Amino acid sequence: MSVNNTCNTTIDKHIDAILDELIALRHDIHAHPELGYKENRTSKVIQDFLAEIDVPFKSGLAKGTGVLAHIAGEGNKAVGLRADIDALPIVEENTFDWKSVHDGCMHACGHDGHTTILLGTAKVLSCIAKENALPNPVTFVFQPAEEGGAGGEQMVLDGCLTGKLLGPEVGMMFGLHGWPQLTLHHVATKPGPMLAADIGVSVTIRGVGGHAAFPHYCKDPIVCAAQVVTAVQQLVSRNTDPLDSLVVSITQFNGGTAHNVIPEEVKLVGTMRYLEKETGMMAKERFTEIVNGIATAHGCTATIDLRDGYPVTRNDQKAVDQFFDIANKTIESKKIEVFEKPVMGGEDFSYYCQEVPSCFFALGLLPHGQSDMPALHQPTFDFNDDAIRTGIKLFCSLALQTSID
Repeated sequence: MSVNNTCNTTIDKHIDAILDELIALRHDIHAHPELGYKENRTSKVIQDFLAEIDVPFKSGLAKGTGVLAHIAGEGNKAVGLRADIDALPIVEENTFDWKSVHDGCMHACGHDGHTTILLGTAKVLSCIAKENALPNPVTFVFQPAEEGGAGGEQMVLDGCLTGKLLGPEVGMMFGLHGWPQLTLHHVATKPGPMLAADIGVSVTIRGVGGHAAFPHYCKDPIVCAAQVVTAVQQLVSRNTDPLDSLVVSITQFNGGTAHNVIPEEVKLVGTMRYLEKETGMMAKERFTEIVNGIATAHGCTATIDLRDGYPVTRNDQKAVDQFFDIANKTIESKKIEVFEKPVMGGEDFSYYCQEVPSCFFALGLLPHGQSDMPALHQPTFDFNDDAIRTGIKLFCSLALQTSID
């Protein structure tokens, strides 16, 4: 199959034929958001769509709602394309017709757009495959629970990349994320770390409670915990190389029951984010030392739970090189950017990166002429429908043109 302008024209023609249908589908998914591992309706929508276009799939994955689909091709290894399908526990403040019908749950991270793009890609490629055999087999990964549930890890554990479920093994993987800070129709990525790894932080400080008028009879866990919140910031300012990246955020501080009672305990919850393994190891070690030292100094005890979350989303150099090469054949070069620097948010696309050469890229959502738009995880966010075409076009080109060793 030619990979020149004729191929782009063919893809455009097929997208034109289904774009209105896909926008309506995106609105339907947005209106019916579901939290991680509970995406039963969304999974059914995906399965019905795939069945209608005669694309083979396997459902019931990743604790029940994950779907894996496949279109055969001539190569020995497949190109993998991924979309996340879950929503967030946020009360939507939008007023358009496709606003969430589930109070307290909304698609505030654009996964409705990601899912629609991947379904559109499957339909376009299925049409092309009826005319000519695809040069690569293509595997479509619809995964649940990206928002903290590690659905990507579950899909990997279920064997979605190994070829034991559908088609051959995946040789290279691509994923995208709508990006409100990037101009519409632009894309950006970079080799190496693109998103951070995270450590979940939970600390319980126990002291001796009592009457607030007699603090000298108490071992005040609130004063102790306040010192902890301040002191752990030195992990960033005094323990981390200024050219490295570390975030330490305490996001919950819970304790006390009355205005005149010093409580027995205080609970702290938060997160640490890093890009390099050695930095994460240092952060856990020093965090533990600092918290225990402060607790001892205040006559308190500390119970510390540090849990590793998502790994670093680390793009493979060869996969990134292929992305830039193919993107330059697919869209205008001026719309292709190098992602300036990693961000400290986490992404469970990282689990695919650990298994096969992978590239995660940002898809611009910001309308031309606007300086900003609602950000990810805000109650007024909505995926920009105008970005659907660009997402599908790039996914299709990556599926058709990627060269796998």
